[in-house]
Amino acid sequence: MRAAKAWGVVLVLALTWPFFLPGEAFALRDMMVLPDMALTRAALGFGDLPARNVPQDALLGVLPVPVLIVRVMVVAAAACAARAGWRAAETAWGRSAAMTVAVWNPFVVERLLQGQWSLAVAAWLMPWIAVAPAWGWRWLASLTPTGALAAVVSSRSLGTAVFSAALCLPWVVPGMLASGSGTASAASADVFAPRAEEAAGTLGTLAGLGGIWNGAAVPDSREAGFALFGIALVVVLAAGWRGVEARLLVLAALGVGIALASWGGALAWAVTELPGGGLLRDAHKWLILALPAFVRAAGALPPRAAPAALALALLQVPDAAVAVAALRPVDGVEVPAVDHRGRDVFFVDRPALVLRPDGAPAVDPAPKVMNVVEPGELVVDGVVVDEVSPRWRAAAENVGDAGALRGLGIGLVVYPDGRVVDTGAPARDLPPTGVALLVIWVALGLWGCTRRTPY
Repeated sequence: MRAAKAWGVVLVLALTWPFFLPGEAFALRDMMVLPDMALTRAALGFGDLPARNVPQDALLGVLPVPVLIVRVMVVAAAACAARAGWRAAETAWGRSAAMTVAVWNPFVVERLLQGQWSLAVAAWLMPWIAVAPAWGWRWLASLTPTGALAAVVSSRSLGTAVFSAALCLPWVVPGMLASGSGTASAASADVFAPRAEEAAGTLGTLAGLGGIWNGAAVPDSREAGFALFGIALVVVLAAGWRGVEARLLVLAALGVGIALASWGGALAWAVTELPGGGLLRDAHKWLILALPAFVRAAGALPPRAAPAALALALLQVPDAAVAVAALRPVDGVEVPAVDHRGRDVFFVDRPALVLRPDGAPAVDPAPKVMNVVEPGELVVDGVVVDEVSPRWRAAAENVGDAGALRGLGIGLVVYPDGRVVDTGAPARDLPPTGVALLVIWVALGLWGCTRRTPY
């Protein structure tokens, strides 16, 4: 068993090693974690855009060392996944196979490379919270709306379901109070649909838990045919399905069903018409619900099949430890030097993405440190997925009219040449509702962390 424990440690370190490296910030695609972040209205879910990064940005905005906190969260979540794999079996090979499936899988790797670190954290936690109360881990999973909802539907008892549902309040309430429709476009349902990886096809790719919409976030091996090993892995895991709780199989069927519905175009109506339907547009992320069943199946394999499952799990993304090198912390992230004093800032012609010195894209750091009028426009492969926000459009149309900008609550206008125009608009207070929801969410987390998990 010592060898199995050592294997679990190796798995965790192999995928989280960048989070042990020195550096002042994490910046890759959707990930932007700076040493000094601010509690803004957007971080509380009351900005110009839907509350997609709530409550994670709010938490990082009030903690003194956000970069260190993210390091700890990521490593702790990976260790929790290994622990869940260990508890899923009784034999050394079974435990090793289950830990490998839990920690080393395309879903987590691709989401990390997309910069969606909190979703990767939730995915690593799912094999544990789906079989145990795990109050504190549920709170950690709720850093992202997807993780919070996954914790709700995976609950085994009414108590954990209610607790998990309460953790959704920081983003549900702002969404209900938002003046806009909050629905996504029809184009987004197609753009964010699961994507086939080399040789495996869309269905085969999903079977191995891969298929993120952004090909740039896919490890090279997955585009060289190694996704085929994911299909073989599912075939081997079939020998252990009888040892999986029916509840977990239903959960897996739900996650796979959502992904398949998006692939077939069946989610377009829900994404465009239902309030909150935008949560379904990146349908691949709902494969997070299948992870507990996969891990349990690996743990229930006959002794002769477990080594094969371990090998296939590694082979379907053999370069994972190399691919995550893109997550290395970086120095010198350029944050606009603006004396905003809490006022809303409108940047003229500022791109929503910045480039690191190595050419990798990352989201604009400005909204992480100040109240920025965010455009929100998203263009993927020439297709406008999200339109610009109404306030940003109004500001752009009246950029030379100080009175109109004051009416929009904008205090400063920053031009590309560095020129700053003060409109005279004062700083706006943080929304009391948002602050109260954050306090409640943190209090629930503190309470959850003091609860003992019997499993």
